[in-house]
Amino acid sequence: MTDAAVVAVVGSANLDIVVPVPHHPARGETVLGGDHLLVPGGKGANQAVAASRLGADVVFVGAVGADSSGETLTLSLTDAGVGTEHLHTIAETPSGIALITVDADGDNAIVVSPGANGHLNPIHVARAGTVIGAANVLLLQLETPLDTVLTAATSGAACVVLDPAPAPSSPLPEELLRAVDVIVPNETELAALTDRTVVPTTLEEIEEVARTLPVPIVIVTLGARGAMIITDETAEHVPAPSVDAIDTTAAGDAFRAALGVEMAIGRPLIDAVRFAVRVGAATTRRPGAQPSLPARDEVEGLLS
Repeated sequence: MTDAAVVAVVGSANLDIVVPVPHHPARGETVLGGDHLLVPGGKGANQAVAASRLGADVVFVGAVGADSSGETLTLSLTDAGVGTEHLHTIAETPSGIALITVDADGDNAIVVSPGANGHLNPIHVARAGTVIGAANVLLLQLETPLDTVLTAATSGAACVVLDPAPAPSSPLPEELLRAVDVIVPNETELAALTDRTVVPTTLEEIEEVARTLPVPIVIVTLGARGAMIITDETAEHVPAPSVDAIDTTAAGDAFRAALGVEMAIGRPLIDAVRFAVRVGAATTRRPGAQPSLPARDEVEGLLS
């Protein structure tokens, strides 16, 4: 990895409570699950840890509570080599948590309680302006307040990559979208971004819908089908390798981190996405969020 791979992440840190279940509960249903795990997570922190394990120089801008969960989340970041000088502790506020059920096929359902993440504000981002401006790539998500995300997107990073998750309840502000260089939704998030009630599923539908977004590059993640790259000139499907998935938690975060790292070191977009789908697939081979995120030299081994 070259010294040029500098990635900044502004986002969330959550303690994940993960429960294996035979199937996800329907409305009003109680499902008996297996033993739970407490695992460091959060989309922002996951992407920061993943990028660091893939060799980038990473700084994380986020917030945790003044509690034991916050200590666990901070330690997980520092152990992964992520810079935490802009990780803020919010007094009298719990750290964010995510309640995650994982079914027998490895698919998950997630409920997030933001906690301290909801207190990350534009002032925190402004204080990190120097490190954000020095980054080759800035990774953003939607688990922190929207005005905080907008402030980060317009703070001068060389390349802004937005993960529009959780899926917005309405289309995002035009000002934010026009500040983004690359947006990486899944199919459900693509429908939400474009105010559609029907989720596009075929490659042709995905291309058509993606082209309505005012963002130069749209990369739609397709789970086991890989990803699709849509620009003004081209549309290309990148298939994913076939793996026996155990847990899909953080696979999307790993994909976006890998994409950001490869873009930060100047890889062509198609090569960056090909690497990202392999990293995402490798992540599904182990349970949990951050414990499943592979180092660069592990990716081939995990897929062999």
